[in-house]
Amino acid sequence: MNRALWRATSGDFALILSDFALSSPADSLRRMTSMPYNSIGELPPSVGNHLPIHAQEIYRAAFNNAWEEYADRDRVREQIAHRVAWAAVKRLYVKQRDEWIPRA
Repeated sequence: MNRALWRATSGDFALILSDFALSSPADSLRRMTSMPYNSIGELPPSVGNHLPIHAQEIYRAAFNNAWEEYADRDRVREQIAHRVAWAAVKRLYVKQRDEWIPRA
């Protein structure tokens, strides 16, 4: 991964990238050819284990929308979709210590 991109990402995004680096080629092919997340149960552990249910729903919807929107960006499509998804979550939630809470 490009070092500048790595520095620009949040710790949460880096966790997601590590989840996908460990996925099988079949999983990678599935993500490239179909809607990545049909339910919040399919989200990577770094999302599902840390975000409240509502924030997971936001993440999933934003990721899937960005996945379709940036279909022409083959090599960076997944990275863009994760960035968009985290940005959507961070508009409505803030992380305090180890917990994501709704913004006031």
